[in-house]
Amino acid sequence: MDSAIIIGIVGATVCLVGGFLLEGGKAGALIQITAAVIVFGGTIGATIASFSMRELKTIPGLLRIVLSQKIPEPGEIIELIVELAEIARREGLLQLENKLPEINDLFLRKGLQLVVDGNEPELVRNTLEVEIYATEERHQTGKQIFEAAGGYAPTMGIIGTVMGLVHVLGQMTTPEKLGPAIAVAFMATLYGVASANVLWVPIATKLGNLSKKEILIRQLMLEGIVSVQAGYNPTLIRDRLSGFLRPEARKEREKSREIKGEEG
Repeated sequence: MDSAIIIGIVGATVCLVGGFLLEGGKAGALIQITAAVIVFGGTIGATIASFSMRELKTIPGLLRIVLSQKIPEPGEIIELIVELAEIARREGLLQLENKLPEINDLFLRKGLQLVVDGNEPELVRNTLEVEIYATEERHQTGKQIFEAAGGYAPTMGIIGTVMGLVHVLGQMTTPEKLGPAIAVAFMATLYGVASANVLWVPIATKLGNLSKKEILIRQLMLEGIVSVQAGYNPTLIRDRLSGFLRPEARKEREKSREIKGEEG
């Protein structure tokens, strides 16, 4: 489980509430049921209206992805592809079929199956590129759902505040009640802005970052698969795919290889 987003959301909430309490505010003053109904109900309703039910049904899965998806490390994938390249050069491409059951990643398994089946390199590349494009589009839709909620929430907060002020102005005959009533009215704005920036937008950003990482891994796999099919030297494949690594990760791998070479 990736606890970063939970720590971030809880930490931000604690800091916001804690700052309010340090200024002498009372926690009970932050609880306003009417404002919550207007902001959260309005945000959810507007978001539902913006997407199809088929797209909205993916929300539970998207939340599971945010909380638990683990993206493989590029270095691990590179070493796996190099191992497959060594088998292919030593025993032939058909021997890769024996390794397919051991590969958990569906994309990598599909690409290798295309190679084993004897498809042309261009067809293999085009098929996998279509797969990457379709995956990216699905990810984009999921991100947009939470981005939409993040955009609607502050507006719903303003609407709730205006509605509260309309109610307040109708009670001008009791000036002593105006202060508390205005404070309650502005709670809707607080709920709207806070929920957008502490909840909806961070989830959308997390989904976007996970998507970028997964697409990068898919592109790495694609280049590795076509390199194995072309019969490139495993060392050349490792050097070629190292371009997908971050500079610091590349340096660490080079240092590790130098140490292993000295020990050998």
